[in-house]
Amino acid sequence: MKRQELKHRIGKRFPFLYQLRVKQLILKRRIKNLDPRIRYAARREERTLPFSVKKHKSILRRVLGNTDPILQENKIVNLQIAIGHVDGIVIGPGETFSFWQRIGLPSREKGYIEGLMLSHGEVRVGPGGGLCQLANMLYWLALHTPLAIKERHHHSFDLFPDDRRVIPFGTGTSVFYNYVDLQFYNPTSHSFQFRLQVTAEYLEGSIHCESELPLVYKVKEKNHAFYERDEKWYRGNEIWRQTVSKEDGAILTEELMNVNHAEVKYSRSDNAKESS
Repeated sequence: MKRQELKHRIGKRFPFLYQLRVKQLILKRRIKNLDPRIRYAARREERTLPFSVKKHKSILRRVLGNTDPILQENKIVNLQIAIGHVDGIVIGPGETFSFWQRIGLPSREKGYIEGLMLSHGEVRVGPGGGLCQLANMLYWLALHTPLAIKERHHHSFDLFPDDRRVIPFGTGTSVFYNYVDLQFYNPTSHSFQFRLQVTAEYLEGSIHCESELPLVYKVKEKNHAFYERDEKWYRGNEIWRQTVSKEDGAILTEELMNVNHAEVKYSRSDNAKESS
């Protein structure tokens, strides 16, 4: 039995052990965040930096199995609260952006309401559910810059078939307060800024720079496949970041960003229907 499956079974059978472990991990991360060598991005500017690097929008209301549609509406409320802590944030040279350092605990006291969350490879409901869509947006934008991905966690399960997917599978990220974080480090001499908003249909995001970058950054998927292992179906791929010359479009470098391997929890025919 794999270690992850064993932890999953123990957590379901002895929930108090799971809660104790979560508290331990939260405390451990809080102590780690006190490291004076890490400068976390905290400055926000109302003015948008002049050079747009990448824009993207993701649909707010998606078909997610048999889940209650009201949870999609609740997610929108949660996203509106959370982006208030991220919109306009500037990541200066040598600074680290931390998803949870910016947002904090998504509690009911802060206005967060019940939304969909993933825990132990299953869907559950909890305050602040749906914030992974914001994390996915930030990760996708950062992949199109020279920002270094300092911390990113992928889902071990592919729970729902693609619903109007426009970016490659595996370019999302898992977040769970506060120890499953999303972090970017800025190794350049440039400053980068996130701008975000929730419209009637979309979460819209963009990343900007104070000067024009000399290169273009593109994201490519390789080796995507569904495959069977130990009588279970999995989905996997590789995500690569390319640096491309603005002059002639030549690919100058390729960097492997992540390798995805997720157990499929839906019928593969569902994806075939959506893509047809």
